[in-house]
Amino acid sequence: RGRSTSSSPSLNKAETIKIPLTVKMASKGSLQANRPKGSSSENSVGGPRRYLIGGNWKCNGLYDQNVERIKVFNDAGPIPSNVDVVLCVPYIHIPMALSMLRDDIEVGAQDCGNNTKDGAFTGQVGAHQLKDIGCTWVIIGHSERREGFGMAGEPEALCAEKCKVALDKGLKVMFAIGEKKEEREAGTTMQVCAKQLEPLAKVLDAKDWDQVAIAYEPVWAIGTGLTATPEMAQETHADIRNWIKEHVSPDVASAIRIQYGGSMKGANAKDLLQQPDIDGGLIGGASLQADFFNVINGVPK
Repeated sequence: RGRSTSSSPSLNKAETIKIPLTVKMASKGSLQANRPKGSSSENSVGGPRRYLIGGNWKCNGLYDQNVERIKVFNDAGPIPSNVDVVLCVPYIHIPMALSMLRDDIEVGAQDCGNNTKDGAFTGQVGAHQLKDIGCTWVIIGHSERREGFGMAGEPEALCAEKCKVALDKGLKVMFAIGEKKEEREAGTTMQVCAKQLEPLAKVLDAKDWDQVAIAYEPVWAIGTGLTATPEMAQETHADIRNWIKEHVSPDVASAIRIQYGGSMKGANAKDLLQQPDIDGGLIGGASLQADFFNVINGVPK
């Protein structure tokens, strides 16, 4: 055959091509080094427990869209001094949130695995990995995961196991419970909540409860625009606190924060947060908008 006339140089096995690296990866230590400073407002009242407002972005937002959301929150003004705020973003956007989000909003995940270490757990993200990168909170037991979406839902025992693993790895947990519409109508709301709490009470040590918040989310109100009246929500929150008093301890019941998570938004947050046993919210749709700060500022002043 004829010899090639190509002008491209040929390479033998001993030759290599050196390609300069132009992308600089942030180290774990520098990931949060330049987070914008937040600001606090002292125009707030004290109470038996600090308020906890959690945002759950669920599976929402492309990269540039969520960057813009973070910019909105960074410019949203001070956070009342009696409020802790957490934003739980999709896994792939956790590093972005940790590097760009104002430093008075903590960053969390929406779930974690029940594995305690690295290993052959395809698709899982371990609590130890979340803690290592800089997350401080994780949501466990959200109704969408308990119910499943095109997959088997997570049973009560698995939710409790995940919570214990997350706590042991140094994360704080928003543990979600709640009833469906037919269960509310049948008058079995507290039986359902108790069934979800019982496995948790069995696996947690007394010290673990300091790092747990209970997020009561009536399933029939999540993303539907329906909301329990403040009186309905207060009644269930009080029942949950009483259950914890009887089955865990009075001290834990008095100290634990119970969030409301059924379509809380700026328009109804103030009335809900005035109730004595509602200690915050786990916010879905409103946490994708500037209205998230209307919820934050809805705490009693």
